[in-house]
Amino acid sequence: MPVMLVVMPVAPRREDAARAFAGEITGARGDEFNAFQAEAGNATRETWHLVQTPGGTQIVVWAEADDAEAGFEHMMSSTGFGEWFRGQIAEITGVDKTAADGEPPPEPEQLIDWTA
Repeated sequence: MPVMLVVMPVAPRREDAARAFAGEITGARGDEFNAFQAEAGNATRETWHLVQTPGGTQIVVWAEADDAEAGFEHMMSSTGFGEWFRGQIAEITGVDKTAADGEPPPEPEQLIDWTA
């Protein structure tokens, strides 16, 4: 199954906001998040991790979906919950993917894909 990997910086002192955002979409807004994921390329699994690095905190998102590319496009263009979702990401990371030239960011370079 196709996967998507996204790594974004967490703005200084925004780690607690990232935790609160994750808590909100797995709690109070969980139904909306589940519907959003179902519409986004039939996502089947997603994990989020805060990673402390010498260069600052990073948020790493790994997602599995039937159509990861369609899922990314849906995330970037959907209204309602999608607008709120993108706004939260922009606030936490300082990265506004919709403010760019409309092109998706370069995909990470995969070095290994090992399966038992």
